[in-house]
Amino acid sequence: MGGRRGRRLLAAPRAIALALTLPLAALAAAIAGCGAEERVSEPRPQPPTRVSVAVTADRITVQPSRVAIGPEPTQRLPQNAHAGQPPIRSNVPLDVTLVAANLTPFESHLEVRGRGRSATSEPLVANGNVTLQTSLPTGVYRVSAADIPGAKPGRLVVGPYRSSSENDVLLP
Repeated sequence: MGGRRGRRLLAAPRAIALALTLPLAALAAAIAGCGAEERVSEPRPQPPTRVSVAVTADRITVQPSRVAIGPEPTQRLPQNAHAGQPPIRSNVPLDVTLVAANLTPFESHLEVRGRGRSATSEPLVANGNVTLQTSLPTGVYRVSAADIPGAKPGRLVVGPYRSSSENDVLLP
């Protein structure tokens, strides 16, 4: 009997320690979870703005010629036709995708220049098309075809408006 009694004496302090540890751990977890921590999510970026460019022998046409001036109805997906586009308060450059069609028999490169920036596309084959993706800050840009000197350059104006894509649920 003496051996059993010794075990009980050793088990009692463990039970008391365990009984005290659990409430203290719960209290520490509750204190750590309290506080005025505010976590604000960054707004989702605007999807790239698509601009069509047509290159002919005498001119370069840019449509639309002004982007990021205000909410763009062409950017809205049908399921969000009535949802507003929350603006982004930022000076980030606008992601622009220029889709160019070369309507001439000459091979060329599409060039975008302005505000100390320039971007050049892959070869724009004769009677073919090319896509140029670039980021453009607010400003005025000149869109030209490098190897077609007779084509009057087009003009692209990028405004300061940026909108969040948080209401566009079908975006990748």
